[in-house]
Amino acid sequence: MALHAVQMTGAEIVATMGVTLLLGAYYLTVTERMASDDWRYHLANVVGAGLSCFASYLLRFFPFVVLEGVWCAVALWSLWRGRTSSLEP
Repeated sequence: MALHAVQMTGAEIVATMGVTLLLGAYYLTVTERMASDDWRYHLANVVGAGLSCFASYLLRFFPFVVLEGVWCAVALWSLWRGRTSSLEP
């Protein structure tokens, strides 16, 4: 059985990076290595969902453009909310 190199498109590479960030953040929260209100968790979700949204657009898979776009927006809002609440006395 011969092994063949897998050729990935640019969109597939971007999607893989995004999904890896999303799953990594999820794993860290489930295993209690990162709190769900940690700014790094929200940042990983913003970047991961943003990359996945962009890749979905490139792949012309519009249901996931909507899903990942909303995910990114909610994570961005959560990141902003956490930043502004930490500034309050």
